[in-house]
Amino acid sequence: MAVVLAGLVITGSVVLAHAQTADETPLAETGQTTAPAAALDQAAPVDIAASPTIAAAEAKLADAEANITRLTKRVAENAEDDSALVDLKLELETLARGMLDIGVSLRPRLTEIKARIDQLGPPPAADDPPEPEAVAAERARLAAERALINTLTGRAESVTVRASDLGDRITEARRQLFATTLFKRTEIGPSMLSEALIAIDSETGDFVRTYGSWVKFVWAFKWEALLGWIFFSLLASLVLVSGAYRLFGGLIARDPEAEDPPYTSRLSVAFWSTIIPSIAMTALVGTVYVLGGSFSVLRADVAPVFSSLLVVVVAVFFVSKLARGILAPSMPAWRLVDISNSGARVLYLLVVALVIVNGLDYVTGRISQSLGSPVVITVFNGIVSVCLMAFILIGMAMVRPMLPQSRDPAEPGEAWPRVILMTLLIGGFGLLATVALGYVGLARFAATQIVVTGAILTTMYIGYLSGKAISEPGKFGNTVIGRWIEARFELGQVGLDQTGLAAGLMINLMVLLLGVPLILLQWGFQVQDIELWLYRVLTEIRIGGITISLVGIFFGILLFIAGLLATRWFQRWLDGSVMSRGQMDAGVRNSIRTGTGYLGVAIAGLVGISAAGIDLSSLALVAGALSLGIGFGLQNIVSNFVSGLILLAERPFKVGDWVVTGSTEGFVKKISVRATEIETFSRQTIIVPNSELINAPVGNWTHRNSLGRVDVPIGVSYSADPRRVIEVLTEVATGCELVLNNPAPVVYFAGFGDSSLNFEVKAHLADVLSGLSARTELRLRIFERLKAEGIEIPFPQQDLNIKFGEDGGPLAELAERLTAHQAGSGKAEPAEAGAGAPEAKAAPAKPARKRRPRKTARDSIHDEAGLDGEDGGDR
Repeated sequence: MAVVLAGLVITGSVVLAHAQTADETPLAETGQTTAPAAALDQAAPVDIAASPTIAAAEAKLADAEANITRLTKRVAENAEDDSALVDLKLELETLARGMLDIGVSLRPRLTEIKARIDQLGPPPAADDPPEPEAVAAERARLAAERALINTLTGRAESVTVRASDLGDRITEARRQLFATTLFKRTEIGPSMLSEALIAIDSETGDFVRTYGSWVKFVWAFKWEALLGWIFFSLLASLVLVSGAYRLFGGLIARDPEAEDPPYTSRLSVAFWSTIIPSIAMTALVGTVYVLGGSFSVLRADVAPVFSSLLVVVVAVFFVSKLARGILAPSMPAWRLVDISNSGARVLYLLVVALVIVNGLDYVTGRISQSLGSPVVITVFNGIVSVCLMAFILIGMAMVRPMLPQSRDPAEPGEAWPRVILMTLLIGGFGLLATVALGYVGLARFAATQIVVTGAILTTMYIGYLSGKAISEPGKFGNTVIGRWIEARFELGQVGLDQTGLAAGLMINLMVLLLGVPLILLQWGFQVQDIELWLYRVLTEIRIGGITISLVGIFFGILLFIAGLLATRWFQRWLDGSVMSRGQMDAGVRNSIRTGTGYLGVAIAGLVGISAAGIDLSSLALVAGALSLGIGFGLQNIVSNFVSGLILLAERPFKVGDWVVTGSTEGFVKKISVRATEIETFSRQTIIVPNSELINAPVGNWTHRNSLGRVDVPIGVSYSADPRRVIEVLTEVATGCELVLNNPAPVVYFAGFGDSSLNFEVKAHLADVLSGLSARTELRLRIFERLKAEGIEIPFPQQDLNIKFGEDGGPLAELAERLTAHQAGSGKAEPAEAGAGAPEAKAAPAKPARKRRPRKTARDSIHDEAGLDGEDGGDR
């Protein structure tokens, strides 16, 4: 009970990094044995003053050996004090870690000695000439210093082993102490009860004298400090408790007009209405206690009792808020369980009474401890409190809280389900039986677990359900925070669902971080134990011979993110404040910006990996595996990567260029190390792998400059004068504003067409991107000028020759009529009907310039009579 309630007060304390496991491998030289003392005496002396590292290690090792002896004695003296044993174990962990630091500090010097000995080479053999005296003296000095370092490392290993053994002894002593205290049997009888009553009467007098004198002294001599304490305590309550309700009222307030609130809202309100006020009350209680010490109002023997009373206040407040959140006695619509109104009210009162009884037992125990009362009083208080809690549990079993069949909470309820009923009865009668057998310590421990651990587990379960409900799709938007976030940041449904998922994970993480330590404290572990375990989990997760540090990985990730953000900021600053003001080309800016980004990401990655504690030399294995992967299936990826680097360095094209590659034509929008983005004239983005741009021909209209040329073909009638046409076209091209005069436009007589004389205007433009506009303007001006000059632009004309057989027939007669029509004979006479011949009617006369059906010369039909033995006929 004491440990869990104290844990409620110190919620949010900072985890201290104290120790490291005592089974660390010593950093002695591999395969090097400790040199004996005789060998050290014969070797050249080592000047310790000349080596500060060795001197510091020697002094630190001497202190550690003295401390390990002192700690061994203190463990024997405090074998019955659990808190003292915990502190001693923390000292041992710190001592063991110091031995590891000694090995780490000596390793660089040992490496230097090895390198120097390797430079001196092996000593000469017996039949070789002796080496110079200076070399021999240096070799002896280095050997002696290496032997001394190995000796110090061996001593550090010995201290580490002793610390580990002593830590195991402390753990075993604490285990035995806990078992002895828990299973200690007390004879309960009339003599014990009478002795307890006499001791209680004596202790009451001591209590009145001790605390009455303290009250009189404070009222007489420190009333100003007392008033200041009360004033600032009330001010703290106004700021903390009232402020919590004011800031988080939307999370913990229940709408009394809501008839059927969603289950998600009920869970959320029950969880937050328990956590937020309890945290505020804990902060207030801690502030009040600190203010009491600051104003020197609390006396040394009064402070522990007062602190225990404040802890009980927090515990009662927490359990009452939890019970109210689940049972909601006055608001059935917000109730989390299906029970009747009368059952909710009775259960709420019984739960609060249960925690009050447990808290009073804790306070009376602290009072007895401060007054030095005999053990019989502590046993008697335990018997009374356990019996009261047992009767409360039995009373809970007798309540009929379940909803009736009508499902109306206002009607009288029904009995518990059999499982819950039997659990309550077994708990109540089990406590009574345990006390009757004399195991008062075990009964008190079990009663405390029922009250406090049960409350913590219930809160954790509600928090888990709340996080799970909020994480479901479409649920977070219905909460108060969800509606506020939606209005503030204008998030859509997908964004709200993602935010709800993150909120659910954060709630579950908070539940674990708050609930698990409180349960461990309740089960008899000390705060130092939890700190040590947490430190080991965060810094010393061992997988075989590899040690993983979660803290190092976390800081490595933070450093990588910070480096990435710094790189992005530097890119924007370099591009917007330096290169843009320098009027640099857009392609050069893109290449520099991209290269800077990749360099920054690489540096941030290296810094993050180093901060995470990962040895970069161990990445050689990864590099080997990567090389193997490249050989089997990553050729394309590596090829595109290298091609991207070549494109960024060589810059055959840049962002904004008009390129043509294969079937793709458009403007380059982005060049990355894997692919290049090309936007077509239809605004479609094409992702082209870089290897294709390196290995295939690529046309670049704007590679070195934007100068370009346009070609405009034109055909005129055969009746036109070609020289005059050339003059006219040259004048038109020269007079166009979009066409450059240097180089001057040129007109070529391209050739003789089927229906026209073909010419081609070739003009140069300052900006090839304006080619479409230039072509359009030239065509318009050419058309207008040729029309003004009376030069005809013909359309294609082709003759269709059809030859029939010698026997003629209806088709031959129709051909004659068509020929007569073309000769200007007007409308042809209708053909005489032949046997089975269709009537034919001549088409009206058409102007000579009307377009005839398109047909090339190769489509003309020319059949020779009797070809291949066939009749002429129409093919």
